Amino acid sequence: MAGDEVVKTDLLIVGAGPAGASLACFLAAHGRKGIIIAAAPGTAETPRAHITNMAGMECLRDIGLEQACLDVATPSHHMAHTRWCRSMAGEEFARVYSWGHDPKHKGDYEAASPCNHVDLPQTLLEPILTRRAVHKGWSLRFNTRFLRFTRPTPETVISEVLDLITQKTYKIESRYLFGCDGARSQVVRELGIPLIKKPGQGLALNVLVRADLSHLIANRIGNLHWVFRPEETTAPPWGWAAIVRMVRPWDEWMFIFLPAPGSDLTAEAMDASDEEYMARVRECIGDDSVKAELLHVGKWWINETVAEYYSDGNIFCLGDATHRHPPFNGLGSNTCIQDAFNLAWKIDYVMSGKAGPKLLESFSKERQPVGVDIITRANQGLRDHIHWQRTLGMLEPDLNKRLEILAELDDPGEKGRKRRQEFQAAIETTTTEFHGLGIEMNQHYVSDAVYLADEAGPPPALPEGACKVKTHQITTYPGRRLPHVWVNTRVPGKPISTIDLAGHGRFCLLTGPGGQAWKDAARSVSEALGVEMASYSIGWKQDYEDIYFDWAKKREVAEDGCVLVRPDRFVAWRCNGMIANPEEKLRLVMRSVLGLGHVNGQ
Repeated sequence: MAGDEVVKTDLLIVGAGPAGASLACFLAAHGRKGIIIAAAPGTAETPRAHITNMAGMECLRDIGLEQACLDVATPSHHMAHTRWCRSMAGEEFARVYSWGHDPKHKGDYEAASPCNHVDLPQTLLEPILTRRAVHKGWSLRFNTRFLRFTRPTPETVISEVLDLITQKTYKIESRYLFGCDGARSQVVRELGIPLIKKPGQGLALNVLVRADLSHLIANRIGNLHWVFRPEETTAPPWGWAAIVRMVRPWDEWMFIFLPAPGSDLTAEAMDASDEEYMARVRECIGDDSVKAELLHVGKWWINETVAEYYSDGNIFCLGDATHRHPPFNGLGSNTCIQDAFNLAWKIDYVMSGKAGPKLLESFSKERQPVGVDIITRANQGLRDHIHWQRTLGMLEPDLNKRLEILAELDDPGEKGRKRRQEFQAAIETTTTEFHGLGIEMNQHYVSDAVYLADEAGPPPALPEGACKVKTHQITTYPGRRLPHVWVNTRVPGKPISTIDLAGHGRFCLLTGPGGQAWKDAARSVSEALGVEMASYSIGWKQDYEDIYFDWAKKREVAEDGCVLVRPDRFVAWRCNGMIANPEEKLRLVMRSVLGLGHVNGQ
């Protein structure tokens, strides 16, 4: 293709990872087509992100991709524990339940969502997403690098790209440009978006290995295993400790090697031969009969970085381009997917004239604070592990002192009791990483796409003493996630979640007995604005029965009130009860949320 030729499309996505590929899928669900380019030669070759949580899975469920993910994912029961041990075959120091398997937390997880956590590496997720996008009409061009852009008009972006196979450049003209191009985002650099950076926590080393450990797992079920030897003196500088992560049960593993905290090793100091890497892997396995095959080695920086804002006019950045952090709490790809889910319906509504351009300003206002929260939590998740490392003496450089600390753990007296209690408390500190329902599900949006004028005060506070990372707060306060409740028909059929009543690219209004006028209003406003709006009544002899009375407990409005839900399943507005002019009020709210301004004095 000659350099002066221009390809035209409405939508250009740079990057085909979880953010870019899921954005294409969500836009395709609205009937939108465009072009995805990616510098990589194909989908992810290494597992990278792997935990898919309920919030991320709900987005994929909305467009019918949940089952495709479940078909290839490792199910939740394989993720039952996180362990601390001397080797995979050797002694165990401690374990905690993880990802909802603690009996104390199971009910919280079941109440939070119709979906479950699964282990779905990027190597398996990305093909699902890119295949769906292509089958829905998107053009996907790998080996294509984004170079720069110009904006000849406020409505037009012209991107210059390089075909890495032919080494020829060409231009793509689009109405919107989406920077989903990862941690070294060229789109972010070209836009000049400032990055909020906190000091990083050094380098880590990923060693991907094929090794059948199934004979070791029966009594060690879990997908994360901390492996370390407190008394060791010969550990390589890059391999002070390891997190052994299950990739596929039970024959593919990622050995994430960490240098000692504060050692600040350079990238060169992390270099070793394949034989040296594999020698350390075999030590971590602890069973000489296991045959291990090296598949891949890679380094990565432990960052704590977030963009100050996510959009500039008709250019939007999302995913790792805007938030960069370690994988603790499993928030990475999930946040990428939720960024895309938040943005896709807004782009479609503006393109179709259902909403004003102002709606697009809500993307950065809603998602950037989420990015701040997740990079902070993920890095704190790593720092939380320092407590047990200190308690075991691992941070003590002097070997004799370290051995003295270890000996205290065996002491049957007061000194030993104190040391063991400290170790137990330190391990329990890490559970915020593995039971993080709050950080996963409590996103709170504040923007013009949320109508707060009728709220008497701020959102309800968490119960006194509740951990904000662990505690899922169920509320219909505007800007919060719609609560999940199982409902059914009067003659019971298959239960359906309120999550599934909402979403699917349209607004949804939920009411109850005495709320027929709200349903009539939804129908009229939908026709007047040209915006699809489903409406359902939940309760005694209504469209759906509140079979467990859970909706009555969670709706926070009266039976004849209503809860208005956006296409991304976040509450846009609610009204406590029936009012004199429900249609007039609903029209005003919808016009406000959609950025359409006021009409006839409203």
